[in-house]
Amino acid sequence: MKADPLGSLPPYFAIDPDLALAGLGRPTTTEGFGSIAKACEAGRQDLAGRGLDASGSRSLRLFSTWEITRYLIPVAQAHFRRVLKLNPDLPQGLSETEGGAKWFTLDEVLRLRAHFGAEGSKAKPYLPYRPKGLPAKMLAVANFKGGVGKTSTCAHLAMSAALDGYRVLVIDLDSQGSMTSIFGGRVADEWQTVFPLLARHYASHLRIENQRRLDRGDSPIPLDDTLSEALPIKAQDLVQKTHWPNIDLIGAQLNLYWAEFQIPVWRMQGRGWKLWDALTETLAADGILDQYDLIFLDTPPALGYLTINGLAAADILLVPMGASFLEFDSTGRFFDMLHSTFRSIEEGENMAARALGRPELSFEWDAVRAIVTRFDGSQQAELAALMQGWLGQTLSPHRQDFTALIGQAGEQVRGIYEADYRDFNRETYARGRETFDETWAAVKALILGSWRREELAVAQEAAQ
Repeated sequence: MKADPLGSLPPYFAIDPDLALAGLGRPTTTEGFGSIAKACEAGRQDLAGRGLDASGSRSLRLFSTWEITRYLIPVAQAHFRRVLKLNPDLPQGLSETEGGAKWFTLDEVLRLRAHFGAEGSKAKPYLPYRPKGLPAKMLAVANFKGGVGKTSTCAHLAMSAALDGYRVLVIDLDSQGSMTSIFGGRVADEWQTVFPLLARHYASHLRIENQRRLDRGDSPIPLDDTLSEALPIKAQDLVQKTHWPNIDLIGAQLNLYWAEFQIPVWRMQGRGWKLWDALTETLAADGILDQYDLIFLDTPPALGYLTINGLAAADILLVPMGASFLEFDSTGRFFDMLHSTFRSIEEGENMAARALGRPELSFEWDAVRAIVTRFDGSQQAELAALMQGWLGQTLSPHRQDFTALIGQAGEQVRGIYEADYRDFNRETYARGRETFDETWAAVKALILGSWRREELAVAQEAAQ
């Protein structure tokens, strides 16, 4: 008899950190982008030879006992109800009818998860893996081709992580503000985006440089009103709550695009300013990496200064792409531009570093993965298999299927995890969310593997 797929646990439960580490692979360097770009170029040539060339405020819904025990807390429904009965101080849920199913807010689910984590079986993964003493992991989702599901993928990963119990911060670097809309953000102007953090970083650099100029007897460069106004602003001043209890947001709006014009002006004025470190260093200085577990960066569909900041800050880079010639071709060129851009930064910095005897700059990412999105297995299986052969480990073997549930969620500017399964039957709902559960499982394995690598490195260093 065929096993009931609804009877097994979702794939993101009980991921072993050591197995995740084994599958993580070596860290990716700038030269790794060059190798990926070459693989894409070989694939483009192969494809051409095969004749496949270019042809208002929001609230989060409630969660039922069935959903909680199926997707969020790995316990049997009977045991779940028994625990609630024995612990009347725990959230008891609400019933829409007398004797009907109990429904809980996500905040209540998080409280219940914490109870099971403290009081339940130690053999079960009630609480998400998070090593103590290590900073948050930052994940950037990027591609300069539109329509590949970049923002949708980033939003759903943030929601998946939140449902898994992680504290999540989403940073919208795209002036189109789609991610901000998904999470119901309200952003009046660029001063409520990351712009003041970048300005503050440059202003701090300019202050140090001005002191050096004064020591040499040169006139200082005055701080204009923009830089002076940015100096006292902290990242926490920009964070806004969302309708998800454990997802916060730094939003974006159209004026954020002004940063693409302002940053090169600052760079011309202060040649020694390391603009690519602006976001990383301000978030670290403000303690954001200790306040959250995971930070998701949604980047613009272009390789501008905001994207460079997001990519330089990221520990893990995810590149959504479709299984079509044009999207594969564009993604290959994107990796080529990453290679050229970051190699150029390294070469420029390291010429001076070698002359001064300082450590050389070398960008490194824990993992880089391309993800096939909006996948149609009946039409794109052959091409996806070819892409897997060309890109190897760089291409996640999981394909993110496009389903009616995803389409409906997109039309309503919400995530599929925000859809009420009662609008479907349970089997349809389970199939619809399965593709994003699998995507989260693949990405979570990267996160756990990279944390585990750091954890072992810290332990090894302490033992020496």
